[in-house]
Amino acid sequence: MNLIWKRTIIMSCLVGTLLLAGCTQETQNKLGRGIQNWTGVDGVLDVYAGDKLVNRFIKIDKLTTAKGTSGGGDRPYRFGYGVMDKNLNFKADDNEKKVYFEFSDYSTSYIFYESPN
Repeated sequence: MNLIWKRTIIMSCLVGTLLLAGCTQETQNKLGRGIQNWTGVDGVLDVYAGDKLVNRFIKIDKLTTAKGTSGGGDRPYRFGYGVMDKNLNFKADDNEKKVYFEFSDYSTSYIFYESPN
């Protein structure tokens, strides 16, 4: 690699670092989520009724908090897309398809985590 390319790369990194440092924390979080959404995440959502596991969704790339159309505030539920893992084996079997799901903050307990597999 010649000297001009090395200097160009170093300068680009410095400029990018300075621009990122000037962003608000919210903007930095949005950038991070954008990169995470682009690269993908193998998320798992476990939904509980009391202490009993009642549903598991796998291969989720993100959960989204619903936004109100009037007033712009957050709604008290989350939604996403994932494979409904009916037999709770952490695998997308042939009879298990990708579905849309949503759940209320008031009615359920849930844990969202990266797949251990």
